[in-house]
Amino acid sequence: MPAPVSHEVFRARVAQVIERSGLSHAAFARAAGMDRSTLSQLLSGPMPRLPRAETLALIARAAHVSVDWLLGLSAREEPGAEIIEAVMQVEPYGSLPANDTFLGWLESALGSRVCTVPIGIPDFLKLEEVLAEDYPLAGKAAVLGSMQRRLALMRQPHHQLEVCFPQEALLVFAEGLGRWARLDAELRRRQLRHMAALADELYPAVRIHMYEAGRNFSAHYTVFGAQRVAIFLGASWLVLNAAQHVAMFTQRFGDLVRQATVQPHHFAAHVARMAG
Repeated sequence: MPAPVSHEVFRARVAQVIERSGLSHAAFARAAGMDRSTLSQLLSGPMPRLPRAETLALIARAAHVSVDWLLGLSAREEPGAEIIEAVMQVEPYGSLPANDTFLGWLESALGSRVCTVPIGIPDFLKLEEVLAEDYPLAGKAAVLGSMQRRLALMRQPHHQLEVCFPQEALLVFAEGLGRWARLDAELRRRQLRHMAALADELYPAVRIHMYEAGRNFSAHYTVFGAQRVAIFLGASWLVLNAAQHVAMFTQRFGDLVRQATVQPHHFAAHVARMAG
């Protein structure tokens, strides 16, 4: 028979995984998707009984350990398949610039910092005609509705978004090279003016940096607060929920920002000059 669960062992192991994560108690609670007060109660409050199964699963998923190990029922830390599945998932991308899943991630991260690294011009800065060029199979009305929903979320109080994308993507668009050759010069000029005006309107809640692709490389990904990282794979998103993955991609975003050639307070004026 398994050994009885020890409250002291459980409390010690929760404290151990928090210390190992390098996060504060508040940050670990956010990464796990639980209240800080609940975590404080587990660590220091009276403990007549163990927490609910949902709370155990949240802690185990954030720390990437097994529930049995947390409870002192096993010496094996590695999670079972059900925890690995919760830490790493694949979500379909669909044919819209912002589908219901993506918008749900944005909603859940309201009040937290969202960091995104697109490989081209961010969709939310694009005119309807340019979006239609990018998403020809989705239908103009659906594409526009999707982006309007995203912009509505971004205009809510406490929304924080930082963007860092390669400046070469903007230059290629402005000069009408590659796939943008199909757009006439006047439309590209209107797009640049729209981009400058919208960036200026949304600043400082939305902060846009640009880096040199020749000196840096990054995959397309978005960090939604302390909750998850979504890496764009083309037809789907690879979603990572573990605290260490969120921290790793957040640090990579910081590296790109430190090497940015265009800073947020200059972005709108920089794009406006290109339009001229």
